[in-house]
Amino acid sequence: MKILFYNHTGQVSGAERMLLTTLARIDRDEFDPVVLCPERGSLSKMVSELGVPVHTVSGLQARFTWRVDQLAGHCKSFLQVIRELREKVTTINPDLIHANSVRAGLVATAATIGLGTRVVWHLHDILPRHPLSSLIRLFAFLSKRTRMVAVSEAVSRNFCGRLPLGMKRRIGVVLNAIDLDNFQPDPAAKSRIREELGVVESDPLIGIVGLITPRKGQLELMRAFGQALKQIPQASLLLVGAPLFNRDHEYLAAIEQTAQDLGVRDKVRILGARTDIAAIMQSLDVLVVNSKVEPFGLVILEAMASGTPVIATAVDGIPEIIEHDQNGWLVPPRDEGLLTEAIVHLGRQRALRARLAEEGMRHVAQCFSVDRYIAELQTFYQASRRLQVTRSGPIVARDAAAATTDGQQVLWSDKV
Repeated sequence: MKILFYNHTGQVSGAERMLLTTLARIDRDEFDPVVLCPERGSLSKMVSELGVPVHTVSGLQARFTWRVDQLAGHCKSFLQVIRELREKVTTINPDLIHANSVRAGLVATAATIGLGTRVVWHLHDILPRHPLSSLIRLFAFLSKRTRMVAVSEAVSRNFCGRLPLGMKRRIGVVLNAIDLDNFQPDPAAKSRIREELGVVESDPLIGIVGLITPRKGQLELMRAFGQALKQIPQASLLLVGAPLFNRDHEYLAAIEQTAQDLGVRDKVRILGARTDIAAIMQSLDVLVVNSKVEPFGLVILEAMASGTPVIATAVDGIPEIIEHDQNGWLVPPRDEGLLTEAIVHLGRQRALRARLAEEGMRHVAQCFSVDRYIAELQTFYQASRRLQVTRSGPIVARDAAAATTDGQQVLWSDKV
């Protein structure tokens, strides 16, 4: 089966990392992957290094906004990319298109009208409350050629909204995963990174890893850390990530200014983007995920597999990974006081951190391996052209007739 993987941006973040994992592990005897993405950014180079053919297309300039003048520009970008994608599809002639975002799904579905090409929308995002969100849902479900696969139950519920049950049956869930071989406890890496940072081995090192953007909550964490230092003055804070979109560079400047204003700049290391995230995870005593919106939380799996306990906000897909005080620590979103208390609590209790780390490693190994992810995703591809789904959990189909898992049955039909 030839699959055209379309990504609307050439920048690499969580969705693109999952795409790269898929391309690296997909069964090449059964599937023939081809990638279509913008040339600008590191994604095309990383795909080429995996030995997967890459074709380029213009980047899509389209984001949610309430400004009418900007919407006109976004529509122009959509039309341009739709034309380019239709030409590529006609040439490549794939059996299936994997659209690696909601925006990619919109483009791919519109570009293939009249061609009969099936399109899988890989849903990595929580749709905001916006009139366009309702139109997007309607467009996706009105096309009988589309199927949706969400990275979490939270994303699935959000995308379905108030649609009729019959439409909701066309969306499945395949939880994200990580390659456990890349994230394992490594004392040598911990010592090396701490030496690089100038952090004493015994001092608590708190970290946050991800895009520098308001929805990730780095600014609020900075303020909470300033309060936590009053009780654990030997602690340090590590910020890893870079601003990529919109006005995120201004947000980074605000974070740096807040550290100065709080008088904690000497206790904060802002590293920017790093390629050695696995080693960074080893150096941390606690990873904080302070997101206001989090469809899944791939970085949580990476920390858990590395033996690093996690404090995270109980939003969207995160509670599907973390059980409070069992394999991690949950706090309400937008509550700097309780976040401060959690940092102090875990920062002081080595035994608690060790228990959470051990259970976290076990949980990730059992539920979030890349082998499980690839098997479920490939089953979804195989079923995508003739699939009806009655679902109460993630899709897992094991043969070409029918399959069940946790109460879900995958049924085949030629009438879809």
